[in-house]
Amino acid sequence: MTPSKPREVFIQGLTKDGRTFRPSDWAERLAGAMSCFRPGGTTGGPGAFIGYSPYCVPRVINGVKCVIVNEALREVEIMAWDFVMNFARDNELQVTEACLLPETPPKRSE
Repeated sequence: MTPSKPREVFIQGLTKDGRTFRPSDWAERLAGAMSCFRPGGTTGGPGAFIGYSPYCVPRVINGVKCVIVNEALREVEIMAWDFVMNFARDNELQVTEACLLPETPPKRSE
């Protein structure tokens, strides 16, 4: 039996009644708060860098700010998973389970 790929949850910057969620930088703030949860844990010192966790990344999809949360975050830290999911619920944001497809380079015309 093959292990299933962790699913991704898209927290959209739209409330359940269709309004745009504010502040406008909410996705970057939420993803920034989750930046320390990464594969292998955090590294401090001179080799440390600032960046988003691969488990929780902000994106703009079809003009809507989103945060894509990988279910693997639940295995790394259940409280972090609960935090982002409760954030979405408390702010009545639309949540969709989906899979982000990698961008494909444009085809060259010959």
